[in-house]
Amino acid sequence: MAAHLKKRVYEEFSKVVVQQVSLEEVPAKKLRLTKPSKSAALHLDLCKASSPTDALQHLLSFARKPVEAESVEGVARILLEHYYKESDNSVRLKIASLLGLLSKTQGFSPDCIVDDAVNVLNNEKSHQVLAQLLDTLLIIGTQLPDKTAVIQRLIDVACKHLSGTYFGVRNKCLQLLGCLGTVDKPLNKETDPGPAGQTALIRDVQSVISDYFQDQDPRVRTAAIKAMLQLHERGMKIQQNIYNQACKLLNDDYEQVRSAAVQMVWVLSQLYPESIVPIPSSNEEIRLIDDSFGKICHMVSDGSWVVRVQAAKLLGSMHQVSPHFLEQTLDKKLMSDLRRKRTAHERAKELYASGEFSSGRRWADDAPKEKVDTSGVNLIDSGACGAFVHGLEDEMYEVRIAAVEALCSLAQSSPSFAEKCLDFLVDMFNDEIEEVRLQSIHALRQISTHITLREDQLDTVLAVLEDKSRDIREALHELLCYTNASTKDCIQLALLELLKNLSKYPTDRNSVWKCLKFLGARHPTLVLPIVPELLSTHPYFDTPEPDMDDPAYIAVLVLVFNAAKSCPTMPALFSDHTFCHYAYLRDSLSHLVPHLRLPGRKQTAGSEASGVASGSLESARTFLQDSIVRVSALQNLESPGAQDLLEFTIRDLQRLGELQTELAGSADFCATYLRCQLLLTKALQEKLWTMAVPLCLKQNAKVSTAARQILDETYKLEFLYSGLETQQIATIHNVRLQAKALQLILAARSKRGVDRVLGVCEKFLQDVESFQRLFVMELPHFQDSFVEKLLELMPRLVACKPADLVKILQTTLRQSRFIHLKLPKQIHRASATIIEPTGESDNPLRFTSGLVVALDVDATLEHVQDPQTTVKVQVLYPDGLSHIIHPKPGDFRTPGPGRVRLVTQVYLSHSAWTEPCQIEVRLLLAYSSSSKLSASKPAWNDSMDGLPTSESSIEGTIHLSKPVKVFIMPKPSRR
Repeated sequence: MAAHLKKRVYEEFSKVVVQQVSLEEVPAKKLRLTKPSKSAALHLDLCKASSPTDALQHLLSFARKPVEAESVEGVARILLEHYYKESDNSVRLKIASLLGLLSKTQGFSPDCIVDDAVNVLNNEKSHQVLAQLLDTLLIIGTQLPDKTAVIQRLIDVACKHLSGTYFGVRNKCLQLLGCLGTVDKPLNKETDPGPAGQTALIRDVQSVISDYFQDQDPRVRTAAIKAMLQLHERGMKIQQNIYNQACKLLNDDYEQVRSAAVQMVWVLSQLYPESIVPIPSSNEEIRLIDDSFGKICHMVSDGSWVVRVQAAKLLGSMHQVSPHFLEQTLDKKLMSDLRRKRTAHERAKELYASGEFSSGRRWADDAPKEKVDTSGVNLIDSGACGAFVHGLEDEMYEVRIAAVEALCSLAQSSPSFAEKCLDFLVDMFNDEIEEVRLQSIHALRQISTHITLREDQLDTVLAVLEDKSRDIREALHELLCYTNASTKDCIQLALLELLKNLSKYPTDRNSVWKCLKFLGARHPTLVLPIVPELLSTHPYFDTPEPDMDDPAYIAVLVLVFNAAKSCPTMPALFSDHTFCHYAYLRDSLSHLVPHLRLPGRKQTAGSEASGVASGSLESARTFLQDSIVRVSALQNLESPGAQDLLEFTIRDLQRLGELQTELAGSADFCATYLRCQLLLTKALQEKLWTMAVPLCLKQNAKVSTAARQILDETYKLEFLYSGLETQQIATIHNVRLQAKALQLILAARSKRGVDRVLGVCEKFLQDVESFQRLFVMELPHFQDSFVEKLLELMPRLVACKPADLVKILQTTLRQSRFIHLKLPKQIHRASATIIEPTGESDNPLRFTSGLVVALDVDATLEHVQDPQTTVKVQVLYPDGLSHIIHPKPGDFRTPGPGRVRLVTQVYLSHSAWTEPCQIEVRLLLAYSSSSKLSASKPAWNDSMDGLPTSESSIEGTIHLSKPVKVFIMPKPSRR
């Protein structure tokens, strides 16, 4: 029984095994996954449509869906097939629009549908659909710039339909000619009847387009001019014979035509400035640049303010115009009727040839006999006289701003014209619009090197210091820094008004001091006679010592000391307390007070050290270069004395940045870079690397802090300084990789488990690959560096285990060479100064707890790139709570080059406190190391948590300003 049962089980088991083997031998059925055909789906939808409205809805919904490049041709065929069947114009119009959109698909070449599109175009009767088809052909042509045969065919199609009755068709044909027309391919007259009906068989693209300058529809005339301008933008030289036609269009009845014609005349004046053109109704000739200048000047009085703005802006770029025409724009009176006057020799020669002489017995017997017709013999249109006067008095402030900008541009290239337009720019300081006043101040500052202000002009300029707008006042301070005064009375007047400004607006203190610094340095001989009056000194009697806490007295000293730098006789007029005040200000406000060699006075120790503080920028620059060369001699930072040399050099560079503001960015940049190298060297010399892991917890924390500090410093080096070249940025990234390698080694020694270290290793290898991709051109400069050795070992690093990777990194870190830093010409350090709140008030800001109170923040930013997206305001409460505020783009203003002013409000709120406490307000600079890599992300993914991408992807922040402490007192709410 047992044997029989065993045999039965064995047979059943054999059947199961055979069945499994047979199942395994059966080949598996392969499945082929394919995407659903978009063309088939579209064909099905269009076939199901019961009416044109349904078909239009299907097309609209299909337009919202993306189409792959491999499916575009099939979709286009379906659309064309349905186009032939469709009788409704709106559906055919939408199909033509979709064909143009599909032609823009990246990776698709639309030459396969050119024939069908042209055939459809030839059979179309609807004007709107015809215009849309021409637009589609334009898109196809721009996608195929190298297909000469296709381009020529499209041009022939455009010329054929130029005689259409619908203005939209003619517009599209002209646009197609402007975007695709070429010089080397003439057009056949048989396919281009044209409105003028010429008999020539072969014509040029420009002549075809110029025929439509006189079209009956203003929209077509505008399109023709724009098509000609498009040819110019594509590099085709426009023919000069179009000039007269363009000048006639300046008197067109329609604004768009006149606007395009002004642009056309300006382009021709830049192409043929020295060409000679005749003056109508006269036998005189004139240069084309002068003639076009007069005509554009006349357009400053056009009836449309848009044309007036455009004309005024274009005048500012016509620098080749003759000086006597340029000066005429500032005078409304006709100068000599703007005729060409004959010389006395020519008049005498003509009189001699006629045989008549003046007897002198009759009054005015030699006067000209002909009657002067000022409208016929003008060299320049009488309407152009006083063009800038009209522009500066225009009712639209946009025209006045454009006129100011044009005056500034022309005055920069002509010192004589700058002197003549000075009064006009000064008068604009009294304009009712703040933006016009601000622009006129900026314009006068840009031409200040060519002008010298009289006392009456300076009086008008200084009246602006009463303006309530801080932007206006700071811009005027910037103007006074570069202004040349004519007399000592001008200096006294400027100082008096600036002191009034200082007393009325105490927040302008730094700006006023800076203004007086440059004012004194530019006018030492004018300041010298008024020094006894300014310092209240007397040759026989002692005068009381002024208060050094008075900002007005400091302003006077700043003016006098900067003037004394170039006037060696001035220190003899100083009293004893003035010398003491100089020593104090030199130490506390070294950026405003220069170094003076005072007779019989001992120099300060800081001015004697290394010759750096001697006031000479060249000596400071030499000292900076010597410090870099001295450090570059170090080959191994672990050698004895190398770290001491680094510490001494860092200290010297920091002091150099404090004494010389011009070199502060370069000195601070070098000091920060050397500090990173010093921290890295000390971290690698710790006992951590020779001790067991349980015995080095303290050293581990110390090295971890150093690595974190090096990372922070590298982000400062990259994002806090502007003017860096690619080589410097690559050097910074090399140091950052060293710090990340140090962190990886520490993580491997402290964390248990391979999985935790594996993710860190993969991230580090990605950073190395990113370095190679970003700085492939800079790799030859990194010989024997850490990153070069990593790239050589990259195939091995990718395949090895985390423990082996850590060992390789540890060895490579200790063997890598110190990369020497090469400085570019100029480096600027981003900085910010909080003006308000000042932090000096002891009165707390009281508000009800749970509610909000607005705190005004006013700050000045220097050399900050893209401040609207990177600058943030941080509020730190006493309980450790931190709040970051993103200012609005409208809170940023630009008072001067390289300077940005932030005026915003910060809303504070907290629970009730028992006593007032201080909060800290500071400015931060946000950065993201991956912002450049993610610049190609689609625009529709730009929101996260309600913030733009630049704000939501913030990786870290850098302190941009010193903190300002403000007392606040949240009071409990009443019940």
